[in-house]
Amino acid sequence: MTAETGIADRPNSGSLSGLRVLEVGHIIGGPFCGHLFADHGAEVIKIEPPGKGDPMRTWGGLYKGIGLYWTIIGRGKKSVELDLRTSTGQSAFRDLARTADVIVENFRPGTMERWGLGPDVLQDLNPGLIMVRVTGFGQAGPYRDRAGFGSVAEAMSGFRHLSGEPGRPPVRVGISIGDALAATQGFIGALMALWARDNPAGLGRGQVVDVALYEAVWMYMESTIAEYEKLGRIRQPTGALLPGVAPSNVYPTSDGQWIIVGANQDSVFSRLARLIGRTEWLGSDSTYLTHTGRGDGQAELDAAIAAWSGQLTAASALAQLADAGVPAGPIYKADDIASDPHYAAREMIIDVPEPGLGGELVPMPGVVPKLNVTPGVVRRGAPRLGEHTDDILSGLRSAQTSSRAAISAEGVDYDVAAR
Repeated sequence: MTAETGIADRPNSGSLSGLRVLEVGHIIGGPFCGHLFADHGAEVIKIEPPGKGDPMRTWGGLYKGIGLYWTIIGRGKKSVELDLRTSTGQSAFRDLARTADVIVENFRPGTMERWGLGPDVLQDLNPGLIMVRVTGFGQAGPYRDRAGFGSVAEAMSGFRHLSGEPGRPPVRVGISIGDALAATQGFIGALMALWARDNPAGLGRGQVVDVALYEAVWMYMESTIAEYEKLGRIRQPTGALLPGVAPSNVYPTSDGQWIIVGANQDSVFSRLARLIGRTEWLGSDSTYLTHTGRGDGQAELDAAIAAWSGQLTAASALAQLADAGVPAGPIYKADDIASDPHYAAREMIIDVPEPGLGGELVPMPGVVPKLNVTPGVVRRGAPRLGEHTDDILSGLRSAQTSSRAAISAEGVDYDVAAR
């Protein structure tokens, strides 16, 4: 990367260089998956409704008319305007599919099939094609045809039930976590399908990666169903703590801040006890020597730690905890992250020139994970709507007519399955 920006100075770098991905996704469920491909070197061609583009272009925090999340989720991609409701647009897309390794889409089930763009058609044209399909409830099952946003998936996976404080209504996390989890699962599934296609003992052909939003959240819900079936217990919201996991909570400081401490492992707990002067917790007759015992005494432990931290500033408490080898950290806001030297040292805030803002730099998260030989990079900012339409469509077989014939002047309002 250059010293001034987060843009890569090696145009073909990244582990996925050489892959072509067609993203027919809108909002988050599909585009976040495409974003991961682009960050790691794949050529991602984003198909957008003519004249309108992805709604994310103008959603969320707007700066000079551009959605700031769009600058992140659209970075590194190419934009092609194509009306998939028209025969010309469908023909152009089929020709694009012949050249692609992966298609990512997040329409309701059956939409691509109605357009003549389902996997049966596209994989007949390109047997190696992998199709990632992100929907609310999957390609099969009684809820298949329901619309489903990430918020619904968070609710129906049990995630929202566990969010918030006891006795209070469920709350949402302040980000679209369900959509991002599903998109990440789609990305992982595509990588597995690519390996299954290309490894020496592989299939030699593509397959469909079926991702349901609710399932992507559900798989992170730990042992909730086992506890219900085997223990007759339904987990309830518990605020900042996990019942039985102690000490692991947020604690106040004298300067009005909060810090988080995780000392529920035996040796770490011993270090914390010595640090705060509670060596009696380590005596041979102490009930706190085991994980279960500490869980039973959670309230007492939390009260003692809060009494200790409440006499110190956040900086002082965190310094002492770090010196003692106790995992702890501050509760960061955006301004804290912006000034943290560790984020800077690991290039986790990068400045990317935004084409829609005349090249003005926009700060955004860096690329993860970090590979030491073929690291991911941001190769360009988010594209202008239709910026690459002529260049990409002009090389297609269907471009015997004008490439612009594939674009509807009226625009299109696609029925999105998953956010």
